[in-house]
Amino acid sequence: MIEAIKYSASGDNIGKVELPETLFAVTCNNPNALLYEVINMYRANQRQGTVCKQTRGEVQGSTRKLFAQKGSGRARMGNLRTPLRHGGGLAFPPRPHDWSRPIPTKKKRLALKIALSMKAKLENICLVESINFAKPSTKQALDLIRKIAPEKGRKLLVINDSNVSNVNSFANIPDVDLDRADRLFAYEVLRCKYLIITVDALEKIQEVFVK
Repeated sequence: MIEAIKYSASGDNIGKVELPETLFAVTCNNPNALLYEVINMYRANQRQGTVCKQTRGEVQGSTRKLFAQKGSGRARMGNLRTPLRHGGGLAFPPRPHDWSRPIPTKKKRLALKIALSMKAKLENICLVESINFAKPSTKQALDLIRKIAPEKGRKLLVINDSNVSNVNSFANIPDVDLDRADRLFAYEVLRCKYLIITVDALEKIQEVFVK
C-alpha cells in the first residue's frame, strides 16, 4: 500500500491517504530506457530550432578578387566573403531546423506513471485538499509551501485549473513550478524533488492518464 501525507488548505497535516496503484505502483521491464527515450523526445520538442548563420553567399561584401593570383608573392586569396577571412561567411553554418519528434501516447503515459511511482517510493509526494487564493499573494503561497515541504529542493505543484490568483501567487517563488494536471509530463516530475498535488488534480490525472 502506497501512502502520502495529506495537508489542509492552510498547510496543516491531517493524516495519510492511500495513493492509487494504477499511477503510483507501476513498473515495466526497462524503466530507465523508456524514461531516457521519452524525455529526450520531450526536450527535443522544446527546442526552437531558429538559429541561423550566414554562408559566404549571404554576407555583405564585394565579390571582387582581392589581388592577382600570381606575382604579388603572397598567398592566393579570393574575395572578402571567404570563410577564411574575418567577417566572411561560415563554411557549414547552422540553419533553421525542426527538432520536434512525435511522442507515442502509450510511452508518454507509461513514462509518467513510472516517474510518479519513483516519487512515491521515495515518499516525496504530498496531497493538498485545495488551493484557492481570493487574490494573488506570494506571502501566503510561500507560507503554504514552507509548511508542506520545508526542505530545500525544487517543488512541483500540480493543480486542476488555471486560476489567475493561484498562478500569480506561486510565480515569483524560487524553485517552485506550477503545472496543470492534464498537461503533466514525466520530465517535470523527475526534475523536481517534491511533488505537491491537489486532491482534484489527482482525480484529473487519473481521468486523463489511466486508460
